[in-house]
Amino acid sequence: MRKEPDAREPLSTPDRGPRPGDSAPAPAAAVRPMRGSWIPGLAVALVLAVVAMAVGERLPVLGGPVTAVVLGVLVAAVRRPAPRLTPGMRLAGKPVLQTGVALLGAQLSLTQVLHVGAGSLPVMIGSLAACLLAARVIGRRLGVGGDLRTLIGAGTGICGASAIAAVTPVIGAASAQVAYAISTIFLFNIAAVVVFPLVGHLIGMDPQVFGLFAGTAVNDMSSVVAVATAYGPGAVDDAVVVKLTRTLMIIPVCLGLALLAGRRARSAPSAPVRPAGLVPWFLVAFLLAAAANSAGLVPATAHPGLKELSVFLITVALSAVGLSTDLTALRRTGPRPLLLGACLWVVVSSSSLALQYAFGGGLS
Repeated sequence: MRKEPDAREPLSTPDRGPRPGDSAPAPAAAVRPMRGSWIPGLAVALVLAVVAMAVGERLPVLGGPVTAVVLGVLVAAVRRPAPRLTPGMRLAGKPVLQTGVALLGAQLSLTQVLHVGAGSLPVMIGSLAACLLAARVIGRRLGVGGDLRTLIGAGTGICGASAIAAVTPVIGAASAQVAYAISTIFLFNIAAVVVFPLVGHLIGMDPQVFGLFAGTAVNDMSSVVAVATAYGPGAVDDAVVVKLTRTLMIIPVCLGLALLAGRRARSAPSAPVRPAGLVPWFLVAFLLAAAANSAGLVPATAHPGLKELSVFLITVALSAVGLSTDLTALRRTGPRPLLLGACLWVVVSSSSLALQYAFGGGLS
């Protein structure tokens, strides 16, 4: 006779192992996720990335990565992704993302730091330091969480979505925080395209000086080119070189964050830390790719293809980030991170102008 469940027992109880009369255990392949179980989620992220890249080509100021996050969030809002998509989205959100960031290094040359001139490095480093300090101080005052203020600070101070993509696996940020940070950065990129050329003409910058300003005060490359082009063709080359050199700041910032994360982990007795784990592999790959490019081992003809590949991989990853975003957490975050982004935008812009003036950048 079948025994009815006691009302006091939970409806779902833990498995206590095989009992007499039970059938044989299922094969290991049936218990563990199938090897190809990541395919559906990755396929969805790929489709969204292709659409996002097409939109980004038509709207360069928007760009593929930002479009990918927005599309992913919209799809998740209409229909929450099924659990079977989770393995593929995780694959896209970490290994694919890290590979895309590592490939960014192949576009850079370590000698570019020398080419941009001694005058630009103090402006670049000073504005980045001001941004990161302001992110910490103002973010705390506004009550913005540590991971989110780090993402917004890195995105504003270094290179927008690429910096956020690089920092995310280092600090283990949640997808909702990544989506909010990228959206915030994008909003002020658009503002820069409208405001910065007007400011440059108002205070009488020559094209080279404005190129330095755009390269240090605007984050995503597409927005840097848009701002510099709006000011005049003579500003574009300097702006792009400064922006590429600024991208190298990903390395010290991520290494610093990794060391801080390692220090916190060492303070927890239950969380042993391997010294090799303190330096993310993709940062090592980023540096090696930049060194190979500096040594001439990466043909110039390969640069456009590698750039497109790195942007596409980051776009795939950010599609997955958008899909897995916790919309409830995003709404609960409120407007304070947006206010932090506005404050950092002003800090970076004003510190770039002030440092150029202080170091004789040619402002009239």
